[in-house]
Amino acid sequence: MSPAINPMKVGINAQTLDDTLYDAFGQRQISTIFTQLNQYRVVMEVKPNFQRTPDDLNNLYVQSSTGGSVPLGAFSQVERSNAPLTINHQGQFPVVNASFNLAPGASLGQAVQAVENTRQTLGLPASIQTGFQGTAQAFRVSLANEPFLILAALVTVYIVLGVLYESYIHPVTILSTLPSAGVGALLALIFCRTEFSVIALIGIILLIGIVKKNAIMMIDFALDAERQAGKSPVDAIYQACLLRFRPIMMTTMAALLGAVPLAFSSGTGAELRRPLGISIIGGLLLSQLLTLYTTPVIYLAFDRVAKRVIRWRSRRGQLPAPELGV
Repeated sequence: MSPAINPMKVGINAQTLDDTLYDAFGQRQISTIFTQLNQYRVVMEVKPNFQRTPDDLNNLYVQSSTGGSVPLGAFSQVERSNAPLTINHQGQFPVVNASFNLAPGASLGQAVQAVENTRQTLGLPASIQTGFQGTAQAFRVSLANEPFLILAALVTVYIVLGVLYESYIHPVTILSTLPSAGVGALLALIFCRTEFSVIALIGIILLIGIVKKNAIMMIDFALDAERQAGKSPVDAIYQACLLRFRPIMMTTMAALLGAVPLAFSSGTGAELRRPLGISIIGGLLLSQLLTLYTTPVIYLAFDRVAKRVIRWRSRRGQLPAPELGV
């Protein structure tokens, strides 16, 4: 149906036309008849003999805003043509869905990037908008939220450690072990030619809790030795490294060996578990090799920074800050 004249000129808008057509050919219930045994719905429609051909649309009258009735044929005409059986809509706009499957060895991220590159080369007009749905949309949303998710985890860990050790600096000492774990996980994924998926991101977030326990074991013992036994920072962290080496190795190997079945298993769902195991193993291996040496160095460096801040505040006439609370 295409307009012959502008219906707005005769006081008819789209909503009025839609209501009239629904009253004539829809299932609009206008009343209910109640009896002693049953109830009957009253549905309004035109007589069946006026619903047989498209030419019957010309017999409909639409109520105008001016108070009169205008025949439908006065501002529209009927044309016969081929049309799709169904038209999908999303947000009141017609849409066309194009589905795709992943090629062997291809990842969802590569497929999404290939679709984006094709869209840019087509030069679509501004009136056509494109977007992803389903799994591809969930993948893009997860990638967009990854930085905020990791930042929220780090802030939460920093607050908890700061409250636990009553310090502003030493939580950073503990969190300094995390970059090596993240780099190790990424290197392991690259070496195994595995996609950095949402499951791999979950593995990296798990590493935040697993890897920092190495530094927690050493820092906790060193702070207790300084505060209770009066040891110097060098002696305290040295003794902490000697006495906490075995529990650190035991907990690390337990977590690492527990991830081996995830990384090397086969069968149904193995492709989903493999990135998790690979990221955990790679992150634990590299962090274990580095943090045993870097954590004591960072602990002593931050201790010197704290003492310099205390001396600086003393020279300015301010109250000295607690030694471990800077």
